[in-house]
Amino acid sequence: MIIRMVSCLVALAVAAALSGCAGGQPAAPVGSFSSDNPGSVNIHWVSAPDGLVLVDGLRTLSDARRALTQIQATGQPVAAILVTHPHPDHVGGIGEFDRAYPEAPIYANTATAEFIRTDPLGFYALTHQQLGDDHPAKPVVPDHTVAPGAPVDIAGLHLETAEFGAGEAVAAVAYYQPDSAALFAGDLVGNRVTPALLEGHTCGWLTSLDQLRARFPDARILYPGHGAPGDPAALIDAQREYLRTFRQLTRPTVADGSPGGGDVTADEQRSIIGELDRRYPNHPRVASLPNIQELNIAAVATELRGENSAALAPACRP
Repeated sequence: MIIRMVSCLVALAVAAALSGCAGGQPAAPVGSFSSDNPGSVNIHWVSAPDGLVLVDGLRTLSDARRALTQIQATGQPVAAILVTHPHPDHVGGIGEFDRAYPEAPIYANTATAEFIRTDPLGFYALTHQQLGDDHPAKPVVPDHTVAPGAPVDIAGLHLETAEFGAGEAVAAVAYYQPDSAALFAGDLVGNRVTPALLEGHTCGWLTSLDQLRARFPDARILYPGHGAPGDPAALIDAQREYLRTFRQLTRPTVADGSPGGGDVTADEQRSIIGELDRRYPNHPRVASLPNIQELNIAAVATELRGENSAALAPACRP
């Protein structure tokens, strides 16, 4: 089992290496737990004056219980839970934290809370079917709303926020702690992982990455939904490069005169996967789906077929 605990000393060391301790201010102690591969997912927690603030809630109840053991070992209560986006691997375990700390508010933006409440794409039902009772058919719905761009002040901790539209997920919120210059970006940014592009919004995702970097230019350490924390600019650039490469490799398959007439052929699919494996070796997939690359190609091909090149946002132009 891959379990990573990023202690106060580690967070301080990374922040100091990247930014001279964020202008002389001490970094807030940040802890993290990573579930097993395949589909390893992170939960982070920040030590506030009046307790711990969790960021996301893992995929399964059993993963949440393992993380809870580490969280409780700190001796601090959980004061709040922040949700970055509504994908099953980040909300399935929230019920375990809610049972342990029923008074802790759960924050999300309106679109994320509504997605969790209604499951419009059937994500939770499918995950429950795959994992059984270890993933609830209906995850706990957040009970506090993060208004667009509004700060969150909880447990003596001040967090700035930014809301994003459809990209990696239908909606996302990033949380930024100015004193430590720590940015919690959820799945907007992964670190050396094969992402899920299943919702077919890579153009929106690329636009969100530009907005994320512009919104928090002073961030010095980024905690992703998957993979290790690191330098925000480097991680954002790497995520952008992956998405642009994926679009570049897929675009010829939907062009006029392509072998499949706009449909991705088996040979084209194998060629794309081979090139991705060559360029991005040892990038574990963020979901337990063994055919995630094939599903990603199908989703991005559909997206590209429907795009108007003349109306593309600058971030998405070839």
